[in-house]
Amino acid sequence: MEYDGSEYHGSQYQENAPTIQGEMESALHKLTGERTRVTAASRTDAGVHARGQMVSFKTSLEFSPKTWVNALNSYLARDIAIRAAYRVSQDFDVRRDAWSREYRYCIWNRPTPSPLMRRFCHFVPQSLDIEAMNHACQVLVGDHDFAPFAGLYAGVTYRQVFKAEVVRDGDLVIFDMEANSFLPHQVRNTVGGLVRVGLAKMEVDTFRALARSGQPGTVGPSAPAHGLCLMKVNHRNFPPSFEET
Repeated sequence: MEYDGSEYHGSQYQENAPTIQGEMESALHKLTGERTRVTAASRTDAGVHARGQMVSFKTSLEFSPKTWVNALNSYLARDIAIRAAYRVSQDFDVRRDAWSREYRYCIWNRPTPSPLMRRFCHFVPQSLDIEAMNHACQVLVGDHDFAPFAGLYAGVTYRQVFKAEVVRDGDLVIFDMEANSFLPHQVRNTVGGLVRVGLAKMEVDTFRALARSGQPGTVGPSAPAHGLCLMKVNHRNFPPSFEET
């Protein structure tokens, strides 16, 4: 599924605020009459978007995958859409069985803002040094303690990062990061630090030293949520070849 997260308080259900999970469960109830919980493969915060989020739910109904897609989209708001549906085995866990997640952060980097890009890009009017940013972020690749990018997170802060790369496409600066999983605000704090490098407010060696320090919350500040998008969730042997739309 994909969604514009601008009007939502994240993917996870909240009692008194609109969320992606809440909207999905409401649409499912309208369609099926069943009260069922939806599980997301990767949690997104308030204002964060998704192009390749995956969710799962259990149901007693046996609609075809195409029917699930079309029917749910008829009940969902225009800023949420189901792209495909699959029937999976009972033991499939959409979150725990995912071996990596891919996130993208977009920066609009020119002297003047873009009304068309403002909901999906962080506006930075000063020119960014892409080479320095890309050099700095290579320290992230591999198995590391990412506490410096996670604030006062109470859980285990070691993660495996497979890719971290900054590229420019015209006025658009794109940061792509793939990891087995992510800590809260990890990508946004990473981008905040990289922007400082790109603006020559932090040396590359300083960024790399802070990244290796193990000290919680030393890299930032956190970049705005609206520039972040969940691009893809990867599972082995997925999608099932016998049940796709």
